[in-house]
Amino acid sequence: MARTNIQTLIKKKAENKKITALTAYDYPTATIVDEAGIDVVLVGDSLGVVVQGLENTLPVSMKDMLYHTRIVARAVKNAMVIGDMPFLSYQTGVGNAVRNAGRFLQAGAQAVKIEGGGNILPVIRELVNFDIPVMAHIGITPQSIHRYGGFRVQGRDEATAQKLMDEARQVEDAGAFSLILEGIPTGLGKRITESINIPTIGIGAGKYCDGQILVIQDLLGLFDRFVPKFVKRYANLKQESVSAIQAYIREVEEGAFPGDEQSYS
Repeated sequence: MARTNIQTLIKKKAENKKITALTAYDYPTATIVDEAGIDVVLVGDSLGVVVQGLENTLPVSMKDMLYHTRIVARAVKNAMVIGDMPFLSYQTGVGNAVRNAGRFLQAGAQAVKIEGGGNILPVIRELVNFDIPVMAHIGITPQSIHRYGGFRVQGRDEATAQKLMDEARQVEDAGAFSLILEGIPTGLGKRITESINIPTIGIGAGKYCDGQILVIQDLLGLFDRFVPKFVKRYANLKQESVSAIQAYIREVEEGAFPGDEQSYS
């Protein structure tokens, strides 16, 4: 099977076939996600929350992101790997943005993701000019949490909806190959998807986007500090893991483990 790339995603949109995407941050998880047949693996800065236990993504560093990107890229053979550019890795000047984005490609990613709309158009243009593919991200942008005063649905009134429509076209014109839409009304997700030629990947943006993405810990029920409305749990691995560990504790305490099958003669 040919590896998923930019042209694969563009073709899927043209043929009205849905794109599937998930996050991954470590080798075993990335291997499982890839073997399952996912199209895109995002090494998201969300690792700050679901892996490092932080309150938000702002403290996540380039060092963190490159470390996890290398691990994931080592595991993935079929999906497209995208590295998420963390806070202050692209806001401090176009030169720094190019340098940091290039480091993601050197770590094994095929593209980078950047949060923002009109404010990052020069960065998108310059990265694309240097052959660094860019996935844009508008709507709820977690790195802007303090500006929004929390994670609030965007685009509910016509003025902000029009702003997001404009930004979607702008990032497409700047050269982004795809666009994540996060935390916007379903109808607006549909309008944006129909108005641009690049694929839209939704997370809390309704069913009309060209594809969907979730955080893998949310999908598997491994993270429950908070659960956004747009999350659907397909398993409850946290509870299964707790039960398995409790069984292990019980057998050790009772002397049932290790048994003859786990012992050497």
